[in-house]
Amino acid sequence: ALYGPALGITSVVPDMEVTSPGTLTATALVGAVNAVDATMVFASPAALKNIVATADELTPAQRSSLGGVRRVMSAGAPVPTDLLRKVASMVPNADLHTPYGMTEVLPVADITLSEIAEVGSGNGVCVGYPVSGVEVAISALDEHGVATGELATTAEVVGEVCIRAPHAKDEYDKLWMIEHASAEPGGWHRSGDVGHLDDSGRLWIEGRLFHIIKTANGTVTPVAIEHAVESLPGFAMAAAVGVGPPGIQQVVVVATTDEPVRRARLADLDQVDAVRDVVAIDMAAVLLVPSLPVDKRHNSKIDRTKVATWADRVLAGGRMGRA
Repeated sequence: ALYGPALGITSVVPDMEVTSPGTLTATALVGAVNAVDATMVFASPAALKNIVATADELTPAQRSSLGGVRRVMSAGAPVPTDLLRKVASMVPNADLHTPYGMTEVLPVADITLSEIAEVGSGNGVCVGYPVSGVEVAISALDEHGVATGELATTAEVVGEVCIRAPHAKDEYDKLWMIEHASAEPGGWHRSGDVGHLDDSGRLWIEGRLFHIIKTANGTVTPVAIEHAVESLPGFAMAAAVGVGPPGIQQVVVVATTDEPVRRARLADLDQVDAVRDVVAIDMAAVLLVPSLPVDKRHNSKIDRTKVATWADRVLAGGRMGRA
């Protein structure tokens, strides 16, 4: 809604609830595309998910009108590869991109669906190579899960993602504490994201720094676990959180299902077994909920802190209630 007009691109917002991107239907998308003969679509993962879910409502003529789309971009949260493939089948002439960045510096990196397929799976989600002019380094985590390491580009070292670029923010106006926490000498910005660089220099994002699970066997990041669970038949969205004191936290998966449960409950044994088959880390429990709390802007970023507080209470014997 903002970037397109700011860049001078003819833009249209679909007929939808703009504060709830997950309400965007395939029909509304086609209407917006036809209104300006759009060649580019930018939508959050939640929006893409509902577009795919409502694709059967499209007529052959409406499907044909999506043939003019040349590029689809999705950002705001990790985008499952399977979802991208389903979107690609609706826009057969488009390249699909998942750019990575943040308010303070955008873009940082970019990757296409074809490149994602070449890279394959790994610990987190691959967001590609840094774009021209952008430098990425990692501040390694210590034994307490704190990013204390010197900035480095060593492969496979997990830590906080730090970025330097000409288009990065200058400073936060009147927010000294935030500026002090996020700024690193030499013009580096601490993103608050946790990730690593692979042998080829591509960046992988594994979650947020404050969502790290601190177990007795070391730190665990959530994104790879969540994507593994979401790849299972019947599972829709998942959050991997830690319960208990830092240092001895237990991993708990809280998930929604394609057929939503009416109230929060423990997962069935076969569901637990399926999750444990695809997740290599020991888990204390798998809980099912009708919905997960997400951000209002993208409807895709799970509030893992809120989910962890709820799961901690439930596993301590408290009421299930809402996550």
